[in-house]
Parts: sequence; structure tokens; C-alpha cells
Amino acid sequence: MKQHDVIISGLNMDLTEAMKNMVHDKAEKLFEHEDHIIRMRVELEYDKHQASHQKEFIAKGQLEVRGNDHFASDATDDMYKSIDGMIQKLDRMLRRRHRLAKVKRKDTHSVDIPAEIPKAI
Repeated sequence: MKQHDVIISGLNMDLTEAMKNMVHDKAEKLFEHEDHIIRMRVELEYDKHQASHQKEFIAKGQLEVRGNDHFASDATDDMYKSIDGMIQKLDRMLRRRHRLAKVKRKDTHSVDIPAEIPKAI
């Protein structure tokens, strides 16, 4: 199995090996779905200034692919739930991109050729 380019950083928190391993394991699903992913950046953040003590763990993800990059974030009261939610959102974006590309390939349009072009004899 090849190692994919996943960059993980933490803001206001120390990253544990369990968090890093979970991000790598979940990211493998994305790399299996799409071959054209260049790199994935994940930012895990702890927001201690949250007014209510809910949604204080934030996971932000960026997928660099050909064309437009995909960005997703999820905030919950548990870091592992935030990582799961962020990966699910990125997965939905990749599936939608693939589905739209397939529809675009199948939806061919006719080309109108002007009638004034003389026929070659």
C-alpha cells in the first residue's frame, strides 16, 4: 500500500498518535475513491473560547485535486466525531464531483454545421 501525502497540524492542542492514525485511516477511503488527489491538509483545532461548551473541537480539511480544491470543516464536542464528520463531507464532495463528470461525459450535444458550406466533389 502506498503512502499518501496527508499533512496534519494542530492548533491549541497536542496531536496524539491516535488522532494522527485515525486521520490517516479515514483519509485512505478518500484516496481509494479518487486517484487524482494531490495532497490532503487537515487542521485539528481546540477552541477554548467557545461561549457554550459545545462544538469546541474543529476539524478542517482541504483536498487538493485537479481543478478546484475541496474544503470542509466540522465542529463537535468530540475531536473524533469532528474528524469523522469532516471526512464524510469531503467524501460526499468527491462522489458528487465524480457523478457530475460522468453526467457531463454522457450528455453530448449536437454540433450545427452551417448549410452554406459547399460539398466537395
